[in-house]
Formats: sequence, C-alpha cells, structure tokens
Amino acid sequence: MKFNKLQVPEKLKVILVEDEFDTSNLTSKEIVVRTLYSHLSAGTELACIAGIEDWFKVPGTPGYTSIAKVEAKGSDITHVEVGDLVYTYGTHSEYFRLEYGERWHGICVKLPTGINLEYASFTHMATIAMTAIRNSKIELGDFVLVTGLGAIGNLASQLAQLQGATVIATDIDDQRISLALQSGIRYTINSKKENLCEKIYEITNGTLINTYIDATGSSQVINESLNNVQLFGEVILLGSPRAPFETNVTNTFQHFHLFPHCLTLKGALEFTFPTHQQDFIKHSIERNAAIVMNLIKEDKLRIKPIYSHKISPFDAQSAYDGLKTKPNEYIGVVFDWTNI
Repeated sequence: MKFNKLQVPEKLKVILVEDEFDTSNLTSKEIVVRTLYSHLSAGTELACIAGIEDWFKVPGTPGYTSIAKVEAKGSDITHVEVGDLVYTYGTHSEYFRLEYGERWHGICVKLPTGINLEYASFTHMATIAMTAIRNSKIELGDFVLVTGLGAIGNLASQLAQLQGATVIATDIDDQRISLALQSGIRYTINSKKENLCEKIYEITNGTLINTYIDATGSSQVINESLNNVQLFGEVILLGSPRAPFETNVTNTFQHFHLFPHCLTLKGALEFTFPTHQQDFIKHSIERNAAIVMNLIKEDKLRIKPIYSHKISPFDAQSAYDGLKTKPNEYIGVVFDWTNI
C-alpha cells in the first residue's frame, strides 16, 4: 500500500515522499504500527541530516520517537494487541514495522489509558533525561546543578526534583529560564547575567553541588562548572559533546584525582541500560518509559511548558530549520500524522 514518510535526499534537506509499504511476510516478532505523532530530537536529528552521524545514511528517513497504533503483529507478540496505542522508536513515517526485542529500535510499550498522546511523544526525551538520574547517587536533600535548559535539561531538572533534590538549573537564555520556572524548577539562573558560582554558594549555604548534570553537550560549559561541585561529588554528561574545545586538560583531570575535588565522571547515554526488561536487572529503557508515561499522565512531569510546536509533515523542512536557527523557540517539536 502507499504511505508517506520523511526523507533526507541530501544533507540539510528534508521532504515528504510517497512510498510502498509491504505488510506481508510478517515475522513472529515483528509489529506493524501506524504513526499518530512523532517527536523530533534537536541534537541527534540535526546531526543526522547534517551527515555527521555515521549510522545514519543519506538519503534516508530520520526519526526518533513515535506514538502509534498497532495494525498487525507476529505470533510471538503477546504484550500488545492490534488496536493498542504504543510508544516506539519509530521513524518519521506514516507506517513502519519494528522487530520487538531488537536492541536499538525494538521498543514497543503500551500507553497508559488517559495519557495525552501528544505529550506522550516526549517520552523518549524524558527517558534520556532519566538516564542521568539512574546513573547518579542523588538522594533526598542533595543539591543538583543542571546546565542547559532545552527539553532534556528541563526534564532532567524535573526528574531530579522528583528524586528529592534541590535543583539549581542554569541557561543563558531567558526564554528557557521562563519555561523552567513554568515547569516547577525553583532555582533558575541566567549564567550570562548572574554570577553562577556566587548564586550556588548562596543557595547551598556554601556546601556546593552534590551532583552536576550537563545537558548542553558543551565541553567548555562542563569544564567551567567543575568548581561548583563539592568534594566527592559527581559529574554526569547527559548531553553529547560534539564540538572541539581546547583547554589545559591536566587542570581538568585534577578535579577527578586530587583534593579538594576527587570528583567522579559518568556518561549517561541511554543505552547504558538494557533495552528490554530482564530477570535480575532492575532498570531498563522499557521500564523507564513506562514510569515516565505515568508521570506525564499524572502531570508530575510537566510537558506543556516545553511543547512549543505541532507541525504537519508537509512542513517538515520548517521544523528542522527552526530547530537549527531558532533553538530557543523550537524547544519541543512534534509532527502530527493524524491528518495525512
């Protein structure tokens, strides 16, 4: 049958094209879904269409997260039924098929009844943010610093608060600061206008930060923030550093080796956890997704402030251009496939 999908025919160009979708020869572990809403990831997808992610080939169909309806399933699939609404790692396509159980894209989690479907499309952003929390030692009463208040930094701040921490969130853009306040983050600082170190000292009564989560992916920001972390504190890289940065790495390394720092450095890539639930392992991407969706449903994790744009796939180029040129406006972008 005919279906529509986004395609990157050349670097930085995104169009909607028609293609043939084959539903025959479904394997026992495959699931066919029809997309309702798909969410854009500014960092990963912009890197893909720019041709700097090795695993994404141009021409190709980008994509990150889909909220979809199950249309068909293989004989081994028992956790969802035809007609169920599900959260998947789908591409920006009207229809697609996935192999449940596959490590990188085999996610298919049933949505809780009553969740806002458009908000549910932010689940992947939130599970990425949750990776930082899962990898941390955050406890009730701790002070947590989050740098970068895009969607992932905002959600990481909210999740750290739900963990029982006092969160200090910082950015250099007033709009993102405003959205963080609307999301319930108590302490927000524009580090371009205020002295971040002084504000942290004031808020923590001089004890400084237990856990520092970076969501900017900026090596310079990370390096400049290390002095805000207390003895035996932890530094968690949630954003993916991509741009070159030159500094005296000896001084940086000393923060992780010598007193009065002795910090611990941790990466928080989502695939540090297994994709699917396994015996004797508590956390998985699948479990995190189910937890996040219930938090979204109960409005304990606030999506509305960071949901900035709902865009038709026919206008896909404008969405990617907005993410690239107006990142402080295009915070959370969702494609609506319901009217295609």
